[in-house]
Order: sequence, then C-alpha cells, then structure tokens
Amino acid sequence: MLNRLPSSISALLDSRSEGHSLPAGLYVRDDVFEADIDVFFHKHWICVGLDCDVPEPGDATVIDIGKTSLILLRDDDGEIRVLHNVCRHRGSRLLDPGKAIVSKLVCPYHTWTYELTGELSYAPHMGKDFDMDCRGLKPVTFKSIGGLIYVCLSDNPPEDIAGLEQAMVERLAPYDIRNAKIAHQTDVIENGNWKLTMENNRECYHCSANHPELCVSFVDLDFGFDPETLSPEDREQAEEHFRLYEERTQAWEADGFPSAAVEQLTDCATNFRTQRLIISGAGESQTHDATAASSKLLGQMTRKDLGDTHLWGHNSWNHFMGDHAVVATVIPLSAGRTLVRTKWLVHKDAVEGVDYDLDKLTDVWVATTDQDADLVARSHAGALDPAYQPGPYSRFSETNLDKFATWYIDRMRAHGY
Repeated sequence: MLNRLPSSISALLDSRSEGHSLPAGLYVRDDVFEADIDVFFHKHWICVGLDCDVPEPGDATVIDIGKTSLILLRDDDGEIRVLHNVCRHRGSRLLDPGKAIVSKLVCPYHTWTYELTGELSYAPHMGKDFDMDCRGLKPVTFKSIGGLIYVCLSDNPPEDIAGLEQAMVERLAPYDIRNAKIAHQTDVIENGNWKLTMENNRECYHCSANHPELCVSFVDLDFGFDPETLSPEDREQAEEHFRLYEERTQAWEADGFPSAAVEQLTDCATNFRTQRLIISGAGESQTHDATAASSKLLGQMTRKDLGDTHLWGHNSWNHFMGDHAVVATVIPLSAGRTLVRTKWLVHKDAVEGVDYDLDKLTDVWVATTDQDADLVARSHAGALDPAYQPGPYSRFSETNLDKFATWYIDRMRAHGY
C-alpha cells in the first residue's frame, strides 16, 4: 500500500488560489497550529489586554498564549509592566491564570521573591555571593496604544506598529479607555481555528441571516454588497447611505474626530483597519434599541452621535462608542479551539443600576458572540470534511477575507515556511 504522507506546510501555502479560502490543512492541522503560534503570536504584535485590566498598583492578570505565560501588572509607581510568568530559579509559574492582587511576586515553589518591577529581592539559601541583579524576571516588549496593550514576544518586533499607533492615539483619546472600567467580561471557547474566527469577524455577508440583535445598530452594507442583486428601492437606499457616510465623515472630522478609513492590510507585518462607522436606528450605541446603554459617557465624550470607531487587528476587534466600548481578543488554544475574550468598558465612575443597565450594555454582543461561535464551529467541521474544497470569496463583501488570507500566506513565507 502506498503511504500517503501529509504535504509540507510550504506545499499547503503554495496550493492556495487567489480569491479563495485557505486549503483545509491550514485550518485543521496541528503542525500548522504550532507554526501559527510561532509566527503570528510570538513574532507579531498582538493585543492581550487593557491598561484598565490592572487599575491599581498590585493588580495583576495572567495571559497564556501557547506555552508562553505573561503577567500584566501595575507596579507600585502606577506603571504598567508585562513580565514573563517564569521564575528565574527553576522555571516555576509564579501566578495562576486569571486576576490577582499582589504586593510582591512570590514563587510558590521556593519563595524566590520579586518586586513588581521584576527585580529579584529575595532568594533564600543561595549564598552571600549570589548575584541577584541578573536574575530578575524577563520583561516583555509592549506598547499601550490609547489604553490597548500590545505585546511582541520577538527580539525584533515589527516596526510598522507605528502605523497603528499613529492612527489610533488621536482616535482613542476622547474615550480615555486607560481610565475606563471593565463592567463585564466573557470567555467563549469557539470550536474552530483562530483564522476562521478572524475571517468570520471581517465580513458581514452573514450578518442579516445570523445577527438580528446586532443588525438593529450595525449596517451590513458598510462591508460591501452586490448592487445588481438589489431592488431599485434597496439600491437607492444604499446610495443614500453612502452619501450620508460622506457627509457624516466630513462633519465628524471638521469637529476634530478622525473618522476616515485607515488600512494596513497587505504588504505589512502589523495588520489593522480602523474607521468611524455610522450606527443605524437611533444612532447612539450597539444596543438592542441603538440608544446609549450608559448615561455617563466614556472619558471626555460629550456626544452620543459620533458613531462606532471600530478597530481590528489579526487577533482582536474593538468598537468604541460614546457610552461604552467592546474589546475582544482572540487566543488560539489548539488547531480546533479558540478563546474569544470580550470586555465591556464604561466610564470609571459609572455605577451599575444607576448609570447603566448591565443587560442592555451586554446583550447584543453576548448574543452575537454566541452566534459567531456556532458559525465558526460549522466552518471548522466543514474544513475537516474530505469533501471540503476552498471556495471563492465574494468580490463585493469578502474582499477583506481575501486580503487576510493573502497576508497570512505572505507572513508565513516571510518567516521561512
């Protein structure tokens, strides 16, 4: 019997057809998953959290990415730190996954003790001549961009993060999410590959059929449509919508709120897109009736008519509105399991039950995330099926998926695959 060996990752990359989804192996194979972690989650910038995850000195949270564990904390001087969660003695984990409040970082194995800056301050029974200065916790390269924490685990982090920083610092400033409060958080495990999770988020082709709650405030036309399939009435409505977009964008920018689309999606290392989107209906927020969920607006915001400043990267998506923000980060767990961590932010002084109703704040994106989890699971199950064949992306509403797949192939190639 002829032995059928799996093709190399390089051969899988070669077999991808332009304008089509990826070959099945790039979604489902374990060796590809390990390569993805190495390339996209160790050698590129990824969003892992927020300044407001650790609002007070001594607050810490652990984020695990593959075999790597990170501690995001605020030190005694109020500065953000990101440290490797590995004791410099014999490698024990210092903190367990999740949140903690600490005065020092104490290894539970042999009580080696570190300051919140990462400096080793106590190492019992190591001798008087033991040099503690070179045994501090290893720091992680990170940037806080408008209150979003991006890390890169490589010794050579991509320099084009500057494009994202330049675009977002001014856009995020009025929301002041560094000083926001996390009103709610959910962790949803999707039974699918992380790339399917990201592809699903980058198109709204599926929205009208699957997201009735979101479509009250979200305009699926924003992400493309085939004009020839629309009735004359719908085509006229679409044309009017884009005329309104042009007017709103000009007015927003004239008022000092950057709004036009900024894209860095191909021929780059750091992949992102941002734009201020119109909110449909009442036009205030992504809630079940499109009105604001919180009467106390974020940061220095004084208006509820500034739409939705959306931002996505290759492991995150975000929506910043006058009254609240929704921040989602994606962490692959295996070839077929992906963690989607979603946080809802409100003004730091907003009081639940007084300034905002938690159900109204969260119900749209709770429902949307659950619906997307089902769609991603269906897509992954299909990719496992021997009948799977890469299908064509819509040139009207899935162009960003084609760009994502092309970027993925290019970045794998750039790192030797």
